[in-house]
Amino acid sequence: MKLVVVAGTPGSGKTSVLLHTIKALIRRDNNPAVVKVDCLWTDDDKRFGRLGVPIRVGLAKDMCPDHFTIYNTEPMLKWAEEEGADVLLNETAGLCLRCAPYPDSCLAVCVIDVTTGPNTPLKVGPLLTTADVVVMTKGDIVSQAEREVFRERVLEVNPDSMVIEANGLTGKGSIELAELIENSVETREGMELRYSPPLAICTLCSGEKRVERKYHMGVLRHLDGFMEYKGE
Repeated sequence: MKLVVVAGTPGSGKTSVLLHTIKALIRRDNNPAVVKVDCLWTDDDKRFGRLGVPIRVGLAKDMCPDHFTIYNTEPMLKWAEEEGADVLLNETAGLCLRCAPYPDSCLAVCVIDVTTGPNTPLKVGPLLTTADVVVMTKGDIVSQAEREVFRERVLEVNPDSMVIEANGLTGKGSIELAELIENSVETREGMELRYSPPLAICTLCSGEKRVERKYHMGVLRHLDGFMEYKGE
């Protein structure tokens, strides 16, 4: 099973990029499944559902969506395996530029909007700096010079990343992303996060990096919406 975590700022075009990438994966005889994580509401499951792939929605509500994603990584992978998928595409809301939702054995994809300005990559934390792939969207709205400056800013903060210029309307960049997904690593047991999440009220927030549920305490929300408190 391959795990792809797609994160990025709101409105950057994560869903549109994923829709085209799923089409490319299916054409290449892959069996993707999707878990869409959002905060309060989404109807993106209908858009994914029209492609005929297994889709599940998780609403983080009053929990940080990236923390929600990390806590539910194991159940997501188990669900995708039960659905017969060979790759799980996890789109997370990624509202906090400081969060780092990527486990070590996944393909980490950061989607970033070029129109937000040339200095935006310098303002984004581990969401961008620990990504394997940085997908630049909406480049058709700005000039070639602005795209080149933006790309250099991305490589300045993450020189080891693969940069893809994508278009959520035309599907540009989807084949390249699908190829990277096909060649990505398999998930393994005992995954750890690439970077510590920010501090708050659960063990993830206090620096716990192990992904398995048994290591987590505090206020925790499950994929089905059930919330519990674990600990003394």
